[in-house]
Amino acid sequence: MGDSKYEYKVDPRLPLVQDADLQDKIVLLRVDHNVVKKGKILDQYRIDCTLATLYNIAERGGRPILMTHVNRPYDKKTKTLKCDPNDAVDAVVTYLQRKLRIKFAVPNFQPRGDKGILDIDTSINHLIHDLRERRIGGIYLPNTRWFAGEEDKGEQMQRFVVQLAGLADCYVNDAFGSWQPHATTFHITKLLPSYAGLLMQSELEHVSEILRPSRPFVSIVAGSKYDTKIGPLSKIYETVDHLLLGGVVYNAYLCAKYGVKIKGVDDSDVELAKGLVKQDEQAKKLVELPYLVESDTLDGRKEGQYRTISTADFKPGHSYGYILDTDPKSFEVPEVARALSEAKTIFVNAVMGFTPFFFEGTKKMDEVIDSNTGAQKYYGGGDTLQELKSLNPGLYHAAIDNSKYYLFTGGGTVLTVIEKNDPYGLEPVKALMDNAVAFGTPTRASLRSGEANGHNLPNLKVPPTSTYYASLFESPRVSKTPPSSGANGPVFTRMDSGIKSYDTAAF
Repeated sequence: MGDSKYEYKVDPRLPLVQDADLQDKIVLLRVDHNVVKKGKILDQYRIDCTLATLYNIAERGGRPILMTHVNRPYDKKTKTLKCDPNDAVDAVVTYLQRKLRIKFAVPNFQPRGDKGILDIDTSINHLIHDLRERRIGGIYLPNTRWFAGEEDKGEQMQRFVVQLAGLADCYVNDAFGSWQPHATTFHITKLLPSYAGLLMQSELEHVSEILRPSRPFVSIVAGSKYDTKIGPLSKIYETVDHLLLGGVVYNAYLCAKYGVKIKGVDDSDVELAKGLVKQDEQAKKLVELPYLVESDTLDGRKEGQYRTISTADFKPGHSYGYILDTDPKSFEVPEVARALSEAKTIFVNAVMGFTPFFFEGTKKMDEVIDSNTGAQKYYGGGDTLQELKSLNPGLYHAAIDNSKYYLFTGGGTVLTVIEKNDPYGLEPVKALMDNAVAFGTPTRASLRSGEANGHNLPNLKVPPTSTYYASLFESPRVSKTPPSSGANGPVFTRMDSGIKSYDTAAF
């Protein structure tokens, strides 16, 4: 089971990558390297966090095929899927090659107009052969959201998942930040023995700590839309001793409580915030940040067009411009300073200001939190980490190696866990545990009880949408391709010891 000091405190029913037999196996590794914007990496932290799992796979004889989503290329309004080079995985691959000094190959699958990539075709065969022969260090599939089947719920999803399963012997999910049940995070577990990666285990352990915090427990939450935060906010409010808000979420709360109007706040958000106002009338957990930065415009930081205002001056019926930041002196108010200095646990999923123009509130918040050296501090991923790194780079880099900090790779996932009150209620995580039962893969629970029986594939059938079968893939074998699919038709290959097929009912 490995050295105990590297073990994570996770549910014993969860199948772990360190318990998998990976020798000479092709491993399909789902990561969350969604850190690319306009073709450039914003922050390599999420990539670096997955290197331990990648090394674990390689060190134990596995051959990795990586995959991640990047941005949102599917337009829900026009129902079109655009494979924009700015959303490619190329920047991530370049970073990995430079960092690890090994070669990764990216298959070139052609999209079908605005429908995206419909199939994994036979052009990948030679890359898998090179991967097995160790001519390359890994394969990195194109952006998973370029594939028509990734977010589909029907035939395209089934087709894509069967093709993915044909590439590998087993599957590892290390993408804590990708909590939605898509083809590469959820459905793939129906067809391959599946395991949690080391980052996934670490994130599950630490998010469980937030659900059982040392007290006093303070949470700081901000967001641009109240309706997306209402579920997590309600659950957070029940859990915390003190709650601080920022962004449009806080603006909506202020409108609801004081009867004022603030530009940029939807009436629907104000209605939703009234529930929190009522909730707080009794418990009094919400600590208000009284000094705010009001601006006449959203077009930057323009001299003479922004000012500090106070909630003490709010009167019902008054209207205000855009409130775009918390004035730093809010964190010096005794009630606020006391709540943060006395906290034993602090959870932050917040950017307080309209960056990059208004950032002082976020910078001050991070500095005040850091001054509480005794508290356990948890930062949600995404924008929260990006701004911490941008505004306080020294603090950010120190936090990475500080046991009093934990920086999550997926802030939205943390909020979802808090709302569910159960880390193992996430669909991709539940799928891993269900997979262990279906495939008889070893877990700490089964190893203790002697129930694990190895990687026994269930008796599955080919989907009616497919006319081709999974076959052995040993050099110089070539997969079977249906005549109608052309030279680079869909490929379903298997690397285990017999022909397997798949059942649509598995989905």
